[in-house]
Amino acid sequence: MRETEVRESVIEGRNAVIEAFRSGRTIDKVYILDGCNDGPVSTIKREAKKQGSVIKFVTKQRLDQISETGKHQGVIAAVAAYAYAQVEDMLALAEKKGEPVFLVLLDNIEDPHNLGAIIRTANLAGAHGVIITKDRAVGLTAVVARASAGALNYTPVAKVTNLSRTIKELKEKGMWFVCADMDGTRMYDLDMTGPIGLVVGSEGEGVGRLVKENCDMTAAIPMKGDIDSLNASVAAGVLAYEIVRQRIGK
Repeated sequence: MRETEVRESVIEGRNAVIEAFRSGRTIDKVYILDGCNDGPVSTIKREAKKQGSVIKFVTKQRLDQISETGKHQGVIAAVAAYAYAQVEDMLALAEKKGEPVFLVLLDNIEDPHNLGAIIRTANLAGAHGVIITKDRAVGLTAVVARASAGALNYTPVAKVTNLSRTIKELKEKGMWFVCADMDGTRMYDLDMTGPIGLVVGSEGEGVGRLVKENCDMTAAIPMKGDIDSLNASVAAGVLAYEIVRQRIGK
């Protein structure tokens, strides 16, 4: 779908960041030295708000950790390695294929390897797209692209500001939503056929309360071991393939 090459993951320096915005680069986050508010920084903040990029004010120590050159001038932009799609693109893809919509929605997945693995699984399970959140989540970095093992070329990924609002809007289009939750109903006992969105949260916090409340069902994966949780990407894979199993009727 998008034959985009993986590009650099950060841009450093005030002028470089300003030019990146003006050239149309897709920037996930801008890290700015806390307390810095001169003319170029004001311009960067204005451009970031126009594009919908997340602005984070951080310490010099944090900037030094992120920096690859040591010459960040108090500003570093995290650049998406791939372009984002729109949610409407995913619905159109399902319609074109003549299939009920199947989306994977991720609530605050911050680990790039998890995100990449989930995108890979989504592609193999026939999902029409992956939706991630703008804040408190990793974007489409080069690490994510590598972890997806090429799936990012074929699986559209959209970034939204409010996952609960997106779920509500998709419900109006006839979709149902199932949320991964260890205290939910056993996944085999749920009807997950039809147009569906699978919602998966981070390992530590799971799916947020408001997002969970907007889901129609909660699905638990049966576990018989001595620990009580799965890696987020593994949980997404297990549930995605239960949806596949139910869709093919076996």
